[in-house]
Amino acid sequence: MSGPAEKEPQPTLGKDVVGVLVLNDISERMKFGKNKYGAVLRTFNGRDALWDAYQEALDLVMYLRQEIMEREGREHVVESKKG
Repeated sequence: MSGPAEKEPQPTLGKDVVGVLVLNDISERMKFGKNKYGAVLRTFNGRDALWDAYQEALDLVMYLRQEIMEREGREHVVESKKG
C-alpha cells in the first residue's frame, strides 16, 4: 500500500506513449467544448481562467482521492469540521 509520503519505484519501459494519449484527449475535449459552448476556448472570454482552473483542480483532487479509496477497497470515515 502506498501513501502520500511514500516513494514510488523507478518506472519500467511500459506500453503506451502517454503524451500521444493526452494529445488525443485534448483534441476530443476541444470538440466537446465546441459542441457544448458553440466555440473552442479562447483568451479574453470574460471568465477568470485562474479561478476556473483552481476549481477544476479541487474537483480533480476529490476524484483522485475517491479512486484511491475505492481501489484499496476501503471506507474511511473522517469527520469534517466544515461538513
